[in-house]
Amino acid sequence: MQKQRKPWFRAFKRFMKLFKKETEFVYLGEKINAPAVILSNHVGTSAPLSFELYLQEPLRFWGAHEMNDGLVALYQYQTQVSYHEKKGWNIHLARLFCLIASPLTNIFYRGLNLISTYRDIRFRHTLRESYEAVSQGQNIVIFPEISDKGYLDHLEGFHEGFVSLLKYCYKQGLDLPVYATYYHKATHVHMIDTPVRYSELVKNGMTQAEIAQYFCDRCNRLGERCEIRAHEKEEKKKIKHTA
Repeated sequence: MQKQRKPWFRAFKRFMKLFKKETEFVYLGEKINAPAVILSNHVGTSAPLSFELYLQEPLRFWGAHEMNDGLVALYQYQTQVSYHEKKGWNIHLARLFCLIASPLTNIFYRGLNLISTYRDIRFRHTLRESYEAVSQGQNIVIFPEISDKGYLDHLEGFHEGFVSLLKYCYKQGLDLPVYATYYHKATHVHMIDTPVRYSELVKNGMTQAEIAQYFCDRCNRLGERCEIRAHEKEEKKKIKHTA
């Protein structure tokens, strides 16, 4: 089942593809079998665009609730958090840039039908909406990396919210497979690991924090494989040119 998007948004995506090189999806195991939870590094907007523009699977994304709270809230969030705090931009430059970027981003987010995430008791709404989505055969894409120091190539840790979702679904009778993935921006490769079911981790007695770190480590190993793969390709090019 492919993802369903409204006609206006499909047209908008065709426009965006003019500026985003096609992604190569490299599977280390089976292809994504919905419903599932997909975890990825963020790389700014690069990884979300990679999924939405070039992966045909049915997807719902988690996103900070500010992204769904209207243009003003989105502008403030992008300016202060996304570009100033995480990307390290000068605050005045971020404000100027987001006068253009935020309206376009707002259109994109509306088309995605984002699932809002919260840092308080409202998170229960996130869990319920996510459960409804997976019950309908959709995949949930989550970018759980701890990005207080910005978007790093080597991830320092994962927030545990996605584990709460796995636990919630498991209690409802859904033992979801989890796919760790890593987007390598330099080569436009999105590497996708073999799936792991939540029940396997629970049987091993892993805590919520340990599960979060387990998947963070898997993502980092994928990043290392991407680097090795990129290096091997460069070496082959050099050999070919000197032959």
